[in-house]
Amino acid sequence: MNKAVNNGVWSGSWVAERLGVELLGDPELTDLLGLALRRNPKRAHLLVSNVLGKHVPQSPSIVYGYGFTLGHRVRDLLGPGESRRAVVLGYAETATGLGHAVADGIAVAPYLHSTRRPVPGVATAGGFEESHSHATSHLLLPENPALLAGEGPLVLVDDEFSTGNTVLNTIRDLHERYPRDRYVVVALVDMRSAADAGRLDEFAAEIGARVDLVAAASGTVRLPAGVLEKGQELVARYEAGGAGTGDSSSAAPSRLTAQFPAPPKTHLDADSPGARGTARPATTGWHPADNRTRRVDLRWPRNLPDGGRHGFTPAHRIRLEAALPAMAARLAEALPEEANRVHILGFEELMYAPLRLARELEQIVGADVAYSTTTRSPVLAVDDPGYAIRTRLTFPAHDTPADGPGDRYAYNIAGAGFDAVVAVVDSRGDTPELHGLLAELAAHTPHVVLAVVPSYVPERPPMLPEPLRGPAFSSYAPEEVGWLLQDLSDVTLEAPTEEREEAIQSGGAHYAESLPVEYQPSEQYQELFHSALDEAAGRIALAVGAVTELVLAERSPHPVLVSLARAGTPVGVLMRRWAQYRHGLDLPHYAVSIVRGRGIDANALRYLAAHHDPADVVFVDGWTGKGAITRELADAIREFEESDGITGFDPEIAVLADPGSCVKTYGTREDFLIPSACLNSTVSGLISRTVLRSDLVGPHDFHGAKFYRELAGADVSVEFLDAVAARFPDVTDAVATLAKELLAADRTPTWEGWTAVERISEEYGIHDVNLVKPGVGETTRVLLRRVPWKILARAGAGADLDHVRLLAEQRGVPVEEVAELPYTCVGLIHPKYTRGATGADGRAVAV
Repeated sequence: MNKAVNNGVWSGSWVAERLGVELLGDPELTDLLGLALRRNPKRAHLLVSNVLGKHVPQSPSIVYGYGFTLGHRVRDLLGPGESRRAVVLGYAETATGLGHAVADGIAVAPYLHSTRRPVPGVATAGGFEESHSHATSHLLLPENPALLAGEGPLVLVDDEFSTGNTVLNTIRDLHERYPRDRYVVVALVDMRSAADAGRLDEFAAEIGARVDLVAAASGTVRLPAGVLEKGQELVARYEAGGAGTGDSSSAAPSRLTAQFPAPPKTHLDADSPGARGTARPATTGWHPADNRTRRVDLRWPRNLPDGGRHGFTPAHRIRLEAALPAMAARLAEALPEEANRVHILGFEELMYAPLRLARELEQIVGADVAYSTTTRSPVLAVDDPGYAIRTRLTFPAHDTPADGPGDRYAYNIAGAGFDAVVAVVDSRGDTPELHGLLAELAAHTPHVVLAVVPSYVPERPPMLPEPLRGPAFSSYAPEEVGWLLQDLSDVTLEAPTEEREEAIQSGGAHYAESLPVEYQPSEQYQELFHSALDEAAGRIALAVGAVTELVLAERSPHPVLVSLARAGTPVGVLMRRWAQYRHGLDLPHYAVSIVRGRGIDANALRYLAAHHDPADVVFVDGWTGKGAITRELADAIREFEESDGITGFDPEIAVLADPGSCVKTYGTREDFLIPSACLNSTVSGLISRTVLRSDLVGPHDFHGAKFYRELAGADVSVEFLDAVAARFPDVTDAVATLAKELLAADRTPTWEGWTAVERISEEYGIHDVNLVKPGVGETTRVLLRRVPWKILARAGAGADLDHVRLLAEQRGVPVEEVAELPYTCVGLIHPKYTRGATGADGRAVAV
């Protein structure tokens, strides 16, 4: 019980006697809690914690020790491995310091707290509502959203667990976006009713996760009928009459005549951190400034967060621990030598930094040190030993809050007999309006000290540039596609084919670090391209229409097309044209880089997320081979969600042709010649394949590519698009029929192509699936860019392979007909290639 404070009277007896409210449960509940009444239409009573450091001045070692001990209990519950994967989330405003102390007790866990303060330039990673609170909306603003996206346990910390609604709402909201297997709820007191207690297990079963509860004490509040109305009437009567209230603002002087006794020394667990000593350092003497307020420079470490609003890591904790002794010594020097009772007053959500300063100060000075913080919460103050809130200071908000100006409060400071009060605010709160608080403090203590902690705001990464567009970059019209790439046209990146192959296979270089020399087609090859285009234009138009209709029906009525550069880009342009032709839609279309083994361009994803709803993004490619890029994209999106905390991107690729049965959104699963696969840049807007090299692409850059302006004379990019689009009217009815059939069909991927590639890799002694390139498109790429070993062709394949046979003849590569082949053809890259390897002479393609 808090009898030491109030002459043996429990600080909840005043409310209990008048409203019939009862606390039932563990014997220590009345040590931990008092009762008060608040001006709140949702709940009349307020459980006032004696050890939270919010409303009741308390020894900072007591306050910190309770949170730290709870953190130890969580660490023991989780074990060392799970503790390292855990993240702690505290609730604004009352539990921001408690949650941080819990994270300190776990020792290896990063910390984040919700906030009611929007921060310009910091994206919201989530939010939730606190239904019973006077200010309900919570924001989550982590500098690194990966704090919320991990798979380890999430530890949620609040001062009390009453109905459980707030915590369960938070878990439900976060679990939908960042599912995990385990949650731990931590509170100073568990005050759920019997009915509410059973909901936790039901909720855990509902979401399929384990949910544990750790609390210092447990019990429940028994509320008689009509308590809300009786409480509201009591508050109205006392505030209207003023008699007996403890409102000690300068407009209404304190009615207390006796000093408020010393803070209660409440029980601590044995493993809680305690005082290290009481030696007082030399001080520089007291030099009062105007209004008896002295400002002290803490010399807060540069770029050290002031709390957990944007995240606080174990590395930050180490820096703070190292800096605390010197900062506390500066506070001690600013105090008058005669001060025997000192109060450290934190500021709303800024609870942890003042608490740690107070605890450090408590260990180096001889004075009694108490700690509490200001608050938004309006509570009735009554000057009675049996009431938890004895006095109230009222002053204007001083941090330009998002919800506008209003009153703020500090409780139990007036009349408490403090010789000095140290107000600790963040720089956002260091405004002219702060004078209101300082003036109130100066009216009730002879010495006021102000310490300002810099408000930490995460550094914004450089703004990503706007997409590149033709004619400055590519031969496509500007509205057809925006390239989320950087222009490396002035950089020499080309290397001979055999040189690149040897470097790639030896592990000395990644294929994306250089470019092959652009193949210039012979006259015979150009004739083959045009012949193939005439033959296949209608077939391609049908597949374009079908895949676009699937996207519109199943993915989004207003999709954002994002082609995987560069093979996907012509297909993305054609899909955009079909949507415009058939539905009058003007769809956004971008091209982005994806690199096998290194993933998709994360900066491109950040740009897309900043300008569009990720759920509307549809990734587009030309065709599937064995499905390597399909898997690469799925892995890359998952990694991006973990690193950035941005969710909603669907890794399912929409392709023109899916011969490998790797996706469910396609126009056809036949392996046929798509003429855009016959050429390189001259059918893809004169853009090279993409480049990712550390000396050229920085952490805030898009991947690179070149614009081959010098090849404009051979460019057939627009000719290809126009030839296919011209067939749209001819295939309109057929598209409607095909789309209807596909929508009704089972299109679940079978990955039969991957199975075939693994078999071929072993049969031909290659033992590396990356060197097996199935399908007409991939085989063509092998012949144009790599060192081919041999080509496998399905027996009886006709004109679809004319260009492959011609390229193979020019490269001196044998074509082997195979009776049972799931693809029209398969290209085999020479295994373990060196320029002296048998079977590959390294000759360039003849011009």
